Amino acid sequence: MKVLITRPLPDAQAFAALCEAAGLEPVICPLMRQVFHDREPNMGGVGALAFTSANGVRAFVRVEGARALPTFAVGEATAKEAGAACFQNVFIAGGDVSSLSQLVDAKRHGFAGDVLHIAGTHQAGDLIGALGELGIPARREVIYEMQEAEGLPLVLNETLEAGAEGLWAPLFSPRTAALFVRLVVKAGLDSALKTAHAACLSTAVAEEASALKWKSIEIAKERNSASMVEMMAKKA
Repeated sequence: MKVLITRPLPDAQAFAALCEAAGLEPVICPLMRQVFHDREPNMGGVGALAFTSANGVRAFVRVEGARALPTFAVGEATAKEAGAACFQNVFIAGGDVSSLSQLVDAKRHGFAGDVLHIAGTHQAGDLIGALGELGIPARREVIYEMQEAEGLPLVLNETLEAGAEGLWAPLFSPRTAALFVRLVVKAGLDSALKTAHAACLSTAVAEEASALKWKSIEIAKERNSASMVEMMAKKA
C-alpha cells in the first residue's frame, strides 16, 4: 500500500522508515521546505526554551549554543531532535500548544526568566497567549520559515495519475492539509482521491482535509508518527 509522505525533509525520511518497517510503501513528496533565517535570537532574560516543532530546534542550534536551559518540547519528535542536539533538560508535552502551556505551568518554579518560544513564520496555536493567560512571561523569536511548493511534486502527480486505490495520505498539520488540498485541486486530480484515505494527526487537520472527497478520513489516536503508521498499517 502506497503512502504519500508530504512532510518536509528530513522528517519525511524518518517517517518513511517507519512506514517501510510496517510493510507500507512510502512515496516521499515534500510540499514544504525549511528556510533558515540564520539570525541569533535575543537570549537576554531567558529562563527556559519552548519548541513547537523539530524544525525550531534545527533552526536554533544553527545560531545559538545554549543547551542547559529547561527545554519544553511540544511532542516526542521535537524532544527527540532536542536530545540529538544535546539539550540537557528536556520536558515533553502531549503534542499541542495546550498541553505544552500546561507543562510549562507545572514546571514554572524550576526556572526564572522568560520562556522563549523559537518559532517559524507560521504557528499552529498561540503559545505566547496561552502562557500569558497563566501569568508566565514569554516571548517569541521567529528564526525560520517553511516555504510552500507552488505545485505538486512530480512524483506525487504521477502517483495520483496512476490511480489512488487504497493509497494513504498522512497529513500532520492543518497548514499542510490545506496546501495539499489546494495543490491537488490546482492540478485537477482531486477526483483521484475518492479511492484514497487521509490519515490525520488531529481533528483540526481532518477538517482541512475534508475539503476533498476521500474514501475515508481517519484520525490518529495519539499525536505522533507511530500512531499514524499503526492506524494505516491496520487498515492495509
